[in-house]
Amino acid sequence: MTRYTADSRDRVLAAVDMLALVGARTELRRAGVNSYFGLCPFHDERSGSFHVRPDEKHYHCFGCQASGDPFNFVMETEGLDFKGAMESLADRFRVTLETEDEDPAVASRRARHERLFALLGRAAAYYARYLWEAREAQPARGYLLGRGLTEETLREFRVGFAPSGWDRILTASRSAGFSDEELLAAGLVQRSKRRPGQVFDRFRERVMFPAADARGRVRGFGARAMGEHQRPKYLNTSDSELYHKRAQLFGIDLARAPAARAGLMILVEGYTDVLALHQAGMRSSVGIMGTALTAEQVRELERVVGTLVLCLDADRAGQEAMLRAARLATGSKLELRVVPLPEGADPAELVEREGAESLRALVEGSVPFVVFHVERILERAELGSAEGKDRALGELRPVLAEVPLSVLRDELTHRVAASLELTETRLAMLLDAGDGNAPGAPTLPSARDAQGSGSTAFENRPGAGAPAVRRDEGRRNERIFLALCLALPAGGAATLAAVDPDELLTSDVLRRAARHIAPRLEAPLGELPAEDAELARTVAELVALAGRGTAPSEERLEHARLVLERARLDRAIARARGQGGAGVSELAHQREAVLAQMHAVVGRMERAL
Repeated sequence: MTRYTADSRDRVLAAVDMLALVGARTELRRAGVNSYFGLCPFHDERSGSFHVRPDEKHYHCFGCQASGDPFNFVMETEGLDFKGAMESLADRFRVTLETEDEDPAVASRRARHERLFALLGRAAAYYARYLWEAREAQPARGYLLGRGLTEETLREFRVGFAPSGWDRILTASRSAGFSDEELLAAGLVQRSKRRPGQVFDRFRERVMFPAADARGRVRGFGARAMGEHQRPKYLNTSDSELYHKRAQLFGIDLARAPAARAGLMILVEGYTDVLALHQAGMRSSVGIMGTALTAEQVRELERVVGTLVLCLDADRAGQEAMLRAARLATGSKLELRVVPLPEGADPAELVEREGAESLRALVEGSVPFVVFHVERILERAELGSAEGKDRALGELRPVLAEVPLSVLRDELTHRVAASLELTETRLAMLLDAGDGNAPGAPTLPSARDAQGSGSTAFENRPGAGAPAVRRDEGRRNERIFLALCLALPAGGAATLAAVDPDELLTSDVLRRAARHIAPRLEAPLGELPAEDAELARTVAELVALAGRGTAPSEERLEHARLVLERARLDRAIARARGQGGAGVSELAHQREAVLAQMHAVVGRMERAL
């Protein structure tokens, strides 16, 4: 990794024009010697409390307490780390960074990359100039402007046009001192199959969309064909030393700073979608370069924002892309939201047809991913039969399982109950008991999994498979049971005294938790052993879960115990069958008795409504 000298940092700091740097983000007014005030770029305010002292290269907000030097300012406004901020400032204020004693191979690679970046930058400028000046680019200009895009927007994104000639970039780059090998490495030319040893321009008669990194350096291109005969319609730079399609986000150089300030990024599919959203004022929008969202892109996004708004096409492919995004976001820090686009419309078409305000309203009305996921399951389900409802319930269970007790969960429960023609109490019982778990039901990401906020209800959640779902569901049911014991101390004490945690529970830490809280239901966080951090964490989570509960009752506690008792008998029956079958009949009779008790408890709860 490149390490810059301390002197380089000092020279960058000395070169920074603090008024120019900050003035690009907020208007500053002079308020004395070496003193300027303006509206804070880090929080909303009506009167300027953001103070800049240009001589000291320092800023401070008296409102939100944001404070720092030019490096801090760039890191906060553009979502960069310190190294990236220093490189960005060095580029902006024309400072040559010096590296500490570099390995010769590393230095050579860095110098080569700098030449390739320069070559790609020249090519982007050439294409952009050709779009506006060349007669043969007239159809391309008409196409782009006809999509409702303005010249200002197209110039900002450096959109261009590649000539139809086979050697225009090749000849111009050779004249500038670049070798054929460098042109090949940059992905601007390709080898001839018919004439060995010859190369020709890779992009011809295409609209060119430069793919830049967060610092604005062009790494490659996406190109759309303008000729009817051309295939493929879209052609990207091949993966190379600089360009990696899986890591590239179109528009990240322009969207990163607005997104860092807003705390969210809007994700769309196409190049023109990104341009349309930026033109409509939604400057924190990026595109996935015509491919599905990747793990590399997720890592880049979570370094900048906490919320990802999916604004993908409403067709089947777009919906599948959202589900893939949710799987990738599992375990990240990203919260996912979904923009409900009209069927058959993409963002650029919507702006073109109905105007920017229409799309802005839809983006502002984005919904949590779990709402989209539940609606999608219900829309695709066959709800005309009991079997179809069971399958839908099997899909919905892992989705709803980790939505915390909240108004959102209540609304989702109401929606699902109405669709399945169940009372909300009956639905809750079926979700708790697992009666509706259809064999082979897919284990798609749950709401909290998709939003990246982690899970306190599941431990070591597997990725897929019916046994994994049952195992996770069993642990969730065990936690619900212990949380109800805490929420109802009197009933909880009697219940825990009547059961054997080693038999009823399958999780070792929950067994320890049951033994700990049984005599301490009024003060469960007391006397926790210092050497058992896992137990302390688990008990704290159970207390929190008990506090989030709504209307706990003795019937619900009894039902939770019966759910675990049925699971215990299921395990016992499986063991007995594995050992020859002795005792299975008696265990089956006990299971039937438990099911009858569960039915009676549910009946009492429904009559109480």
